[in-house]
Amino acid sequence: MNRRDLLKGAAASAAAPRAHASGSGRSTLGIVEYSLASDPRSKSALQFLERCHALGAGGVQVALDSLAPEYTDQLRRRAEELAMYVEVIVELPQADTTAEFERLAAAARRAGAVALRAACLSGRRYETFRTLEEWKRFVAESRARLRLAAPIAERYKLPLGIENHKDWTGGEFSALLREFSSEYLGACLDFGNNLALLDDPRELVDALVPYAVTTHVKDMAVEEYADGFLLAEVPLGQGALDLAAIVAAIRQARPQARFNLEMITRDPLEIPCLTQKYWATFPERNGNYLARTLAWVRAHRPRQPLPRVSGLDPTARARLEETNVLQSLGYARERLGLAA
Repeated sequence: MNRRDLLKGAAASAAAPRAHASGSGRSTLGIVEYSLASDPRSKSALQFLERCHALGAGGVQVALDSLAPEYTDQLRRRAEELAMYVEVIVELPQADTTAEFERLAAAARRAGAVALRAACLSGRRYETFRTLEEWKRFVAESRARLRLAAPIAERYKLPLGIENHKDWTGGEFSALLREFSSEYLGACLDFGNNLALLDDPRELVDALVPYAVTTHVKDMAVEEYADGFLLAEVPLGQGALDLAAIVAAIRQARPQARFNLEMITRDPLEIPCLTQKYWATFPERNGNYLARTLAWVRAHRPRQPLPRVSGLDPTARARLEETNVLQSLGYARERLGLAA
């Protein structure tokens, strides 16, 4: 199906009255703002909501660009009119930013948000930390930030999902979440990130699904290179993940968790797991993880070349982002049962 057909189908489903949405083709899958990063509308929660409705999505995960009550009231009203949900992206508080985090939580609540999403680390563990000591400091700092965030999430009754963001292994992250035992502090379960840490995709889901507050739905393609393997996000159904099994496991264990597409259109990431630097912060990992992961990579060779977009001009890149999102929404409706 070409881009024109994808857009035509999205327009038809967006035009269908929500009261008769069953069979209309609208997806219950939301869209994360990073999926359309080239679109300036992704920088405005209200404009991004409208954009994703036009594409046929069921909700958005987006940062608030204003905390003004009149703006958040407008966002809530418009989401209600479109029968869409809103999840708000936030940064975890530090000791000197707790008041700002509380203002964000209050604004998100006023905007009608159903959940918050955050991450402990903005980068990638194997690139950010050079020594085990640096990693241990990060672990202590993360615990402190979560202790500040958890009571605020509870006070505003807003579930806070912490993403497995190429930082915690599945075992580390599930142990961390067990420490808090809060119904308002859980995981934003990302389907593909932990391949970069040599976690088995299904074992990762089994470890984190009891804590899933929300999700990042994605498919991943992999390919060997000299220092390890390449990891690329691809439209749903074009990668190596067993998406149907993952979705079914989440639905069974956490039926309240929503599904959000994070289809980041970019060049493949290098996972340098055959280098000494990569292993600096993994004292508990051993060669079994490496062997298992590389065997998995070899068993899931890509059906087509991994996507590379660094040479595209901004217009072409934006078009490709849109095409990837539309293809993923269609696959979610038709093959994963994520339809209104």
